[in-house]
Amino acid sequence: MFKKLFSPQKINNCEIPNRLAVTAMVANYCNEDGTASDRYIAYHEAKAKGGWGLIITEDYAVNENAMGYKYIAGLWNDEQIESHKKLTDTIHKYESKIFAQIYHAGRQSSSHVNRGMQPVAPSAIPCPWLRELPKELTIAEIEQIVEDFGDCALRAQKAGFDGVEVHAGHGYLLAEFMSTYVNKRTDKYGGCLDNRVRIIKEVYENIRSKVGNDFPVTIRFSAIEGFEGGRDISESRVLAKLFEEWGFDALHVSNGAYGDHNRGGIVAPMYYPHAFNVDSAAEIKKLVNIPVFTVNRINDPRMCETILELDKADFIGMGRGSLADPELPNKAKAGDLTSIRYCIGCLQGCVEGLYQGGPISCLVNPTLGREGEIDYSKVDEPKSVLVIGGGPGGLEAARTAAIKGHKVSIYEKREFLGGQFKSASYPPCKGELGTYIAWAANELDKLGVEIHLNTEVTKELVDKIKPDLIIAATGGTPLMPPIKGIDKPHVVAAEDALLGKVPTGDRIVVAGGGEVGGETAAHLAMQQKDVSVVEMCPTLFRELDGVNKYNIMKILDEYEVKRHTETKVVEILDDGVVVENNKGQFTIPADTVVIGLGYKPNNKFAEELKESYDNVIIIGGAVKTSNALVATREGFDAGISIK
Repeated sequence: MFKKLFSPQKINNCEIPNRLAVTAMVANYCNEDGTASDRYIAYHEAKAKGGWGLIITEDYAVNENAMGYKYIAGLWNDEQIESHKKLTDTIHKYESKIFAQIYHAGRQSSSHVNRGMQPVAPSAIPCPWLRELPKELTIAEIEQIVEDFGDCALRAQKAGFDGVEVHAGHGYLLAEFMSTYVNKRTDKYGGCLDNRVRIIKEVYENIRSKVGNDFPVTIRFSAIEGFEGGRDISESRVLAKLFEEWGFDALHVSNGAYGDHNRGGIVAPMYYPHAFNVDSAAEIKKLVNIPVFTVNRINDPRMCETILELDKADFIGMGRGSLADPELPNKAKAGDLTSIRYCIGCLQGCVEGLYQGGPISCLVNPTLGREGEIDYSKVDEPKSVLVIGGGPGGLEAARTAAIKGHKVSIYEKREFLGGQFKSASYPPCKGELGTYIAWAANELDKLGVEIHLNTEVTKELVDKIKPDLIIAATGGTPLMPPIKGIDKPHVVAAEDALLGKVPTGDRIVVAGGGEVGGETAAHLAMQQKDVSVVEMCPTLFRELDGVNKYNIMKILDEYEVKRHTETKVVEILDDGVVVENNKGQFTIPADTVVIGLGYKPNNKFAEELKESYDNVIIIGGAVKTSNALVATREGFDAGISIK
């Protein structure tokens, strides 16, 4: 099935055992001084165990003020080498090879994460996300940074890395020099293309002079930057030929830069098509004779194989795929594709956690970042475990409890597993959410977990089963505030509208412009219905990150969804909704009114059980309304901790 995917390929003199690469992703798992922590090492070791051909670590800062995040790796002094040597020694117990990506964050940093230092850049233009004014670099400072890159690469070599990747993409410092939308200099480092790429050539030559000719040196760059005035594929074709001419051993073709409005999609959400960057890599591959990497929204090994068969790339980067399932290569090689835990592109753990200054996590893989501390060994005395609720939290609790050897049964009052995660897969571009539920159901079947659908748990049922432990994962129920007319027959909950439990008319008013209401509005608008959203806050999707919000708002624009922000629903009529804002009251015509105001914990029965039993654990949305990222984490912890 995978003749090309699992064939070896050389980069310089380094033979990579297969074509699957873990691309660099910020994890924020290192120590603040840039040394490798045990957590960081265990995180990468899981991928080596999983069979990835090449692991490219996250950004190694070339000097102590080059960091874009507080807890990333660094090799700016010799004292850091020892801890990273421990990393490479660990990886080399397996077949995988490991490259260190080296970088300077440039303007995509802040004094809050960078030891109080002002960010630097080719020109004094702030990053759209971080917005801190950078200092324009002097010639002398540029020359020092060039030396820093070479010294960092040499330390990586001494630390046992098999190669280095120079990060010249995603809007970081080297990318900033190459782009006229950031670089406004008029000296030898600005203006024409040769001037703008001068620093890249100097960095390469400095590195090569220090590590020798046999050590792999590759480069990652954005083929399409996705901003007005940014570099497009036309100039990137030229760059690729220059990079090969200078001596780089491979080209890692990525795209994008920081910013909510970026059309390049560095870490692309589910609104982007799969493998959308492959054609850019294919364009580059036509022009060079060195290996080419492609990346972005590639999550299926069969997708990888077809890209290789079409000769569009030589290596496939699956960064987030490796987060979701570090065992993906081994499972693919064994032909066990249904057991792969596929990335769903949600960004909840791998991006949003970083925005808040913390480490990454993963909705579908709650063990991420905890690889070195989890004990999967079977218990000596298995218990009977009753899980109430088949949403993400309940499924994960049942799965991990069964892995530990307990006898587990899961009861779900509805006719399907997934809970609110099922309806969450109905809005546009979110269909992949269902792959997690399907995976979990498959795993429960293999583990022998009893699944009872269409069965509501009662106290009598609990008395009959007499479980040793009860895990209540009953999730939440829709918020239905006391609005006059809310009990009318044409008023429906967002979840029922999404699941198609009730028909909706052609004129729809959705009460609530958060994630639930706003995405339901998009779903109904795509059915070419006249949709209006009423939201009390100044903006829609206030809980979403900027990238996801930008993309869902484009759908609302495309389908002409009307938005009434800072507006309150006063009354629901038979043929409309009375609303009020600072302009007064007015009526929006409506055949159907959808209530999408979120959820409240559904924990009444669980609390009643706690009064009668001392073996009840309540998790997820039944405790506090949150999201599936929290639910799967709490479910995993509940299941794995049963003694």
